This record gives sequence, structure tokens and C-alpha cells, in this order.
Amino acid sequence: MPADHVQARDVVIDTALVRRLIATQFPQWANLPVRPVQFGGWDNRTFHLGEHMTVRMPSDGSYTLQVKKEQHWLPKLAPLLPLPIPVPLAMGQPDKTYPWPWSIYEWLAGETAVPARIGDLKQFAIDLAHFLTALQQIDTTGGPPAGPHNFYRGGSLTVYDGETRDAIAALRGKIDADAALAVWEAALDTHWQGPDVWFHGDVAFGNLLVQNGRLSAVIDFGTSGVGDPACDLAIAWTLFHGASREAFRAALPLDRGTWARGRGWTLWKALIVYAGAPASSAGETSRLVLEEVLADHARMTR
Repeated sequence: MPADHVQARDVVIDTALVRRLIATQFPQWANLPVRPVQFGGWDNRTFHLGEHMTVRMPSDGSYTLQVKKEQHWLPKLAPLLPLPIPVPLAMGQPDKTYPWPWSIYEWLAGETAVPARIGDLKQFAIDLAHFLTALQQIDTTGGPPAGPHNFYRGGSLTVYDGETRDAIAALRGKIDADAALAVWEAALDTHWQGPDVWFHGDVAFGNLLVQNGRLSAVIDFGTSGVGDPACDLAIAWTLFHGASREAFRAALPLDRGTWARGRGWTLWKALIVYAGAPASSAGETSRLVLEEVLADHARMTR
């Protein structure tokens, strides 16, 4: 079966597949061990290759546009940032059993940024804000605008207007639907007023690495692009709270409208996850995020 005709449902992404692809396309690394990364992500599957490399495999065709983007842009962004980001070493090609391009990167040491591993959450928030500020200051010439490659992050929230309103309607009685609508409409009433800037697109604990209690690296730039940086603010409600959220807010030179759109992006994602699986652990986490967003909106608009 030709590679472009392989169906996603037929693809099993496991160590056997990775070993075979390495052996056929990069024989110089064929003798290195392959093992899954403990937190391998959802959009992509990640594997250790030896001690100093990782293999990153898109889990669906909708993520393949991100591969070439990262291969091209990450080496250009890395020297201009205050923390390490992934360094591409090679790009693998589709074959008869795996239909998409894939990547090999240098391994970045560290563990995912769950709260128990963070020594000082307020300092962590400040360090992350400084990283995002540096990212926003990089020249955007030729950078990728919002589009299918990053699910329209950096663009207008109106792309998700219908989906968001449907989720609010479906959850009426489980959430404060009127308050959720107020957050959403406040976000839609604002627009990015500045020039396009670089953004990461998925600033979540799983894409932040910690060593010795401090932020040590930022990974997974698959949804990065240039445009409105509001999508990068979701971490303010998914990880930070109280003093750490205020420190993050104070360290980022962004206006109230951008924070309103940040709440909008966070609301959209939490709503669709909660509406899709309200009884799951992810649904419960999303419900708690919704409560944080609604409370923050109420406080900021008093």
C-alpha cells in the first residue's frame, strides 16, 4: 500500500516501528536502544534514541505540517532564547507502514513541570514570562501565520465561536453558563493591536521541563507561529494561581485585551474537554480550570 494511502487507524506507533525506521533511514543509529518517553504527549509519540536523542512521531496526519515547520524554524529561534528548546538533528520520511514525516532531536534533560517538582512557583512563573517575552521579540519575517498547521492559534477566536457556544449550551446546569458566555464574549470583543509576534502555542506543564526545581527548557513547538500571543497565556489558569499568576501577569508586557483573549483560549479548550468527557479525570481537571477562568474574569472586571 502506498505511504500516502496508509490510514491513521492502521498505524501502530511503538518501539518496533521506530527501530525499523531508524534502521532503514538512519543506519548509523541502528544499534542504539529505543524506549518510550514516560510522558510522550498526545499529538505525537516520543521515544528515547540512545542517551542523547529523541524520536518524535506524529500520531495523525493533522500534525504533519508541524514537522517541517519545527525543522526549519527551531534552529533559527534557539540562539535567541534564554532557555534550551529542541534541536532537530534529522527528519525521517514516510514509508509503506508509517505515512508521515517524523523527527529526531537532541535529548533535553529535565522532567515535566508538575507542581511537586517546582521549587518556587512564583519564580517559575517569572522565568517563563521572561522566556515568552524573549520569544515575542524575535523577528517574525517569513514566520508561519495562524492556519491548519497550528489549529489557528495566533489568529481570531471566532474560528471556535460555534464550538464554544455549543459546549456552553451542552454544559448548562453543570457550569455557570452565563458567566462562561460573558468571558467568551469579552474575549471576542478585543483584538490584537500590535504587530505579529512569535508565540509557542501550547504552553502547558507537559511542554515545560524542570531541573533542580527551576524551569530548564521549553519543548514541543508544533503549534507555534506568528500572530497574537494570547494563546500562550493559558498556563496562567492551568498551572498558576494567586501570587504566581500575578507574577506571571506582571512580568509579561501585554494589555488587558490580550489577557481577555487568553481567558478565551483557555475557556474554549476547557469547555470542549469537559463537554466531551465530563466524568473523566481530564474532564474534572477542565472543570477546575473553568472555575479559575470564571473567577479571574469576575475579579478583573469588577
